[in-house]
Amino acid sequence: MFTTASAPAIGLPKDLFGAIETLKTELNAIVLAHYYQEPDIQDIADYIGDSLGLSQKAAATDADVIVFAGVHFMAETAKILNPDKMVLLPDLAAGCSLADSCPPAEFAKFKAAHADHIVVSYINCTAEIKAMSDIICTSSNAVKLVNQLPPEQPIIFAPDRNLGRYVAAQTGRDLVLWQGSCIVHETFSEKKMLQLKMEHPNAEIVAHPECEAAILRHANFIGSTTALLKYVESSETQQFIVVTEAGIIHQMEKQVPQKLFIPAPPEANCQCNECPHMRLNTLEKLYLAMKNRTPEITLPADIQQQALAPIQRMLAMSA
Repeated sequence: MFTTASAPAIGLPKDLFGAIETLKTELNAIVLAHYYQEPDIQDIADYIGDSLGLSQKAAATDADVIVFAGVHFMAETAKILNPDKMVLLPDLAAGCSLADSCPPAEFAKFKAAHADHIVVSYINCTAEIKAMSDIICTSSNAVKLVNQLPPEQPIIFAPDRNLGRYVAAQTGRDLVLWQGSCIVHETFSEKKMLQLKMEHPNAEIVAHPECEAAILRHANFIGSTTALLKYVESSETQQFIVVTEAGIIHQMEKQVPQKLFIPAPPEANCQCNECPHMRLNTLEKLYLAMKNRTPEITLPADIQQQALAPIQRMLAMSA
């Protein structure tokens, strides 16, 4: 983790935090960051949130430049909502295993095989998949949005099978699921988590709905990253086992420092509970992206236009 006390790399200012703040003013820029980013990026961001909150902020900003500290599909969403603004992503290689699990050509065939279904797609997908969708959702609002659809309307839910199963269980709808998944949320070990629970019997388990059903059945609370954060803030419980990407723990510790937050362990002896794509972004790369105005997110005009309508439907139905 880079801090202002660290020795700067060659060509970088000694005070990266100060330099980024200066560039924000010069560019009329806003830095949006997901909860899964490294702590330094969260601390420099103007807004930190989950996919729904980030989309709402991107739609409402009057900044000329949006610096998106997240992954590629998130920056694409900001560009779709702001076609005339510059959208920068610190590292273009910051992709998403879930988005990659839904190739557009294959999904087009899947959609054609269920021609009477409308498509509700989790925002963790490419712009091409969004363009083939009727409504975009996030983990914050998926249940709410599906509940607003006519009960007789057949639905394809893509691309996350685990979130889809959770939404189906919560709404009672028979969803046709695309079989995609997130490498981070499928890595958690039920056995190790229960062993951790035995070591901390007073701890509550809080989990993201992208986790597998075997994990979710033990959770005291299931919700989006923002919902998890709000829950641990308001709960009287003092210890939590957190079953999602470990970056959210930084905000939890900032909001309620007196409480204990324990990252749930993955199956392997690795840091697999940290998203390798999210962690490609660094404070240094964020500074360089702002200084050099690159890498910039661009999209074909037709994809951008087709993807806008389902995102706008999400925002309207979430109001």
